[in-house]
Amino acid sequence: MGDYEQVRTHMVDNQLRTNDVTDLRVLDAMESVPRERFVPASRRCIAYSDQDVLVAGEGSASRYLMKPHVFGKLVQLAAVQPGEVVLCVGCGTGYSVAVFAQLAGSVVGLESDGAVAAAASELLVELGIENAAVIEGDLVKGGASEGPYDVIFVDGAIEVLPEALTAQLKDGGRLVAVRGLGGAGQAELHVRSGDAVSGRFAFNASARLLPGFAREKTFVF
Repeated sequence: MGDYEQVRTHMVDNQLRTNDVTDLRVLDAMESVPRERFVPASRRCIAYSDQDVLVAGEGSASRYLMKPHVFGKLVQLAAVQPGEVVLCVGCGTGYSVAVFAQLAGSVVGLESDGAVAAAASELLVELGIENAAVIEGDLVKGGASEGPYDVIFVDGAIEVLPEALTAQLKDGGRLVAVRGLGGAGQAELHVRSGDAVSGRFAFNASARLLPGFAREKTFVF
């Protein structure tokens, strides 16, 4: 077993299992996907650490891999079934796409940065993942051309949830996201039933803000 394989196993045992990630399919998926391949070479030493890892961009356009246990709990919350169609919004270098590809029938990754999207597509091909693709587009508008979806996974924190995304859910479809910033962040599950979408709190969580999903600033006089 190589060094990264050992660290990956430790991540599953010490970060996921100890934080109530119990779904064996999720655990197997995260143990099989080489997380380090989705991180720049200079940061691969922290690819499996319990922190958000910068993988692309800078400033307000940055993309991060979520902390493993937060990501794992969100994937578990989505309850993806074989054959379902998943959209990963703000997928960055494609890690979330690769993990969901182990669980779903097909996966679409949506990334607004064209260069990052192209790199993610190349990496998925290198890893032999054939049931997933990354497209370039506006994150807030979603990927309507490839939908509707059984699951939409928002790969970062949000302050507002655009109706354009929930409108792309199938009846019975689920959207999972972290709403709020820092210590105020909460993982939420939103489910479409007919024309209505209801949301509920799932667990406390923190993630980096995904560009385009900040609440509009208001002026105070």
